[in-house]
Amino acid sequence: MKSIATILLLILSNAFMTLAWYGHLKFGEWKGIAKYGLIGLVVISWGIAFFEYCFQVPANRIGFRGTGGPFSLVQLKVLQEVITLVVFVIFSVIFFKNETFSSNHLIGFIFLILAVYFIFKG
Repeated sequence: MKSIATILLLILSNAFMTLAWYGHLKFGEWKGIAKYGLIGLVVISWGIAFFEYCFQVPANRIGFRGTGGPFSLVQLKVLQEVITLVVFVIFSVIFFKNETFSSNHLIGFIFLILAVYFIFKG
């Protein structure tokens, strides 16, 4: 159960993180937000990132073996990176329709998934 809770919290965390890190590239197109300039976008992104931490910190606390969870620190980090990548791809496809993914991207993603396999195997 802690594994599932950790993964779900990491997915939520990454949804907010991706929105904070890359959403501002679209926020600037919105008339109401564009008038605030770069500083406004930074503040808005920072506010969104707050929610990332609201999910990330509990995910790591629940998931880390040192606090009673099922994952080592390295496993948590690799899991986090793969979730970040998956969330980013979904976000990119939905919000940035002009971005394309090539076979090189797919090969890179496969290698990252293989990294997860090898990290969890040991």
